[in-house]
Amino acid sequence: MTTASQLTIPSLIDNERMGAFQWRVIALCFLIALFDGFDTQAIAFTGPAILAAFNLPPGSLAPILTAGIVGMTLGAMTLGMLGDKLGRRPTIMISLAIFGGATLGTAWSADTNHILILRFIAGIGMGGCTPVLLALAAEYGPARHRGAIMTGVLLGLPAGAMLGGLLAARMLPVIGWQGIFIVGGGVPLVMLAFLAFLLPESLYFRASRGDSTGQRYIARILAKIVSHPLPANARFTVPESSTARASVRALFADGNARNTTAIWAIYLLNWVAWFMLLSWLPTVLKAGGLPASEAPFGTVIVNAVFIICAIPLSFLLPRINTRRLLMVMFACGIAVAIGLSFAGQNWPLVFALAGAAGFGIGGQQIALNYLIAGAYPTALRATATGWSIGMGRTGAIVGSAIGGSFLAWGGPNGFFLALAVPLIGAAIAVLALKLNHSTAGAASSGGH
Repeated sequence: MTTASQLTIPSLIDNERMGAFQWRVIALCFLIALFDGFDTQAIAFTGPAILAAFNLPPGSLAPILTAGIVGMTLGAMTLGMLGDKLGRRPTIMISLAIFGGATLGTAWSADTNHILILRFIAGIGMGGCTPVLLALAAEYGPARHRGAIMTGVLLGLPAGAMLGGLLAARMLPVIGWQGIFIVGGGVPLVMLAFLAFLLPESLYFRASRGDSTGQRYIARILAKIVSHPLPANARFTVPESSTARASVRALFADGNARNTTAIWAIYLLNWVAWFMLLSWLPTVLKAGGLPASEAPFGTVIVNAVFIICAIPLSFLLPRINTRRLLMVMFACGIAVAIGLSFAGQNWPLVFALAGAAGFGIGGQQIALNYLIAGAYPTALRATATGWSIGMGRTGAIVGSAIGGSFLAWGGPNGFFLALAVPLIGAAIAVLALKLNHSTAGAASSGGH
C-alpha cells in the first residue's frame, strides 16, 4: 500500500510565479469589489436627486445613509462567519445577490422608508462581501505578493465609487436617480451567471473538509497553478495557525491599555470624518450652489486621489515611521477641512481641496493597517485589528448619521468646520501612541 504524500497548499503556491489562472481569480475579485464600491456610494451620488424627488430637507438623508452602514457592519460579522462554514465562493455569490437585488429594487421605491429598508439589506451584502473576497484573493496569491494583492482588490471599492460618480455626473439628468440603481443592481446580478463558471472555491476551505471530493477538486485547481506534475497519491493540507487565540482583555493588559485606547480613538474618529465626507459631499456641494449634475465630481476626485495615494503607500509603509506619517496626514486633513469651510463657491479650489482630502482624510485607511504591527506583539495583532476595525465601523455609522445635522446647522461652511473636529481628536490620539518600531517593519510587510 502506497503512503499518500502530504503537501501543503500555501507552500505549493508560494513556490510558483503568478499564473493566468491566479490573475483571473484576482481580476474577478477586483470586479466584484468594484461594484461593491459602486453600490456603497450610490446613495451619496443620488442623494440630492432623491431629496428633490421626494421634496425633503438634507437631514432626511441621514437615516438612509446610516442604515446602509449598519447593514454593512452586520454583514461583515455574519456573512464573514458564513464564509468559514459554507465556503468562500457561495458566500461571495450570496452577498452579491443580496446587494445586487436590494440595489436594483431601490429603483422602484415608492418612498424613502422603502429606500431605507433596501439600503440596510444592500449593506448586509456589501459588508459581508469584502472580508470574504479579500480572504479568497489572498489564498490564491504567493505570500510575497499577498499585501499587494489585497491592496489591489481593496482599491476596487474606491474605483467603483469613482465609476459611480462619473456615471451619475454624466447620466443622472438622462436616466434619473433610479437609473443609477438599475445599473448598480443589474450588473452584479448578471455577473452571478459568469461567476458560477469562473470563480473557484477556496482551496483552504476544501482542504479543511478532509473529503476525497475536495481533494480531487484541489488537485484539479493546483494543476492550473503549479508548473510541475503533482503526485497522484498526494493529500493536500493547510498548516494549522501557530497564533494562539487572544482575548479582548489582553488588549488592556501588560501595558497595552494606552495603545489600545489611542488606536480605538484613531479608528473611530478617522472613520467618523471619512464617512461623513464620503456620504455627504455631493449633497453639501449642491447646498453650496453647485449644479446637481456636477456634485458627484467631488466624490470622484476624492476617490481618485485616494487610489493614487494608496498604491505608493502600500509599498512605502513598511519602510517609514507610521506614527509620523499619520500626523502629517491628519495635519493635511485638518487644513483641508478648514480650507473648504472658507472656499465658498470657488469651485476649482473646492475640488482641489476635495482631492487633497483623499490623502488627508482617506489615506489613513491604508496607514492604519500598519499601525497595529508596531503597537502589539504578534499574538495580539489579529484580535487588535478586528476590534479596531469594529471601532472604525462605529465611527462610520456616526459620521453618516451626523453629517446632515451639521449641514442643517451651519450650511456647507459649518459642515466642513465640523469635519475638522474628529480629525483633531484623532491627531491627539496619535500623539499618545507608544510604538515598538523595531518590530513594525517586519510585521507590517505582510500584515494587511
